[in-house]
Amino acid sequence: MKVIPPFQLTPEPLDEAAREMPPFKWAPKPIGRRHQLGGSPDFIQGDEWPTCKTCRVKMTFYGQLDSINDEICIADCGMIYVFLCFGCFESESFVQSN
Repeated sequence: MKVIPPFQLTPEPLDEAAREMPPFKWAPKPIGRRHQLGGSPDFIQGDEWPTCKTCRVKMTFYGQLDSINDEICIADCGMIYVFLCFGCFESESFVQSN
């Protein structure tokens, strides 16, 4: 399994509509800022590391995307996790939430 070094992703609004989006009202501070490429996943509900369905090897954690705000919230302040097999380029993603 390939390991990608960790990169913090900082969301930057690309247009006026994105700049005008309100922040979370009730979620704790780190929620909305947990976007990441590589490193280790910050699992919310526990380890759920997938195995490639094609070649049966443990997949590489590629990244995670966090909820954005109260209007664009992934299942109660959850995140999407993305995994990739560098052997056959199959990918898998799933959601975990609080």
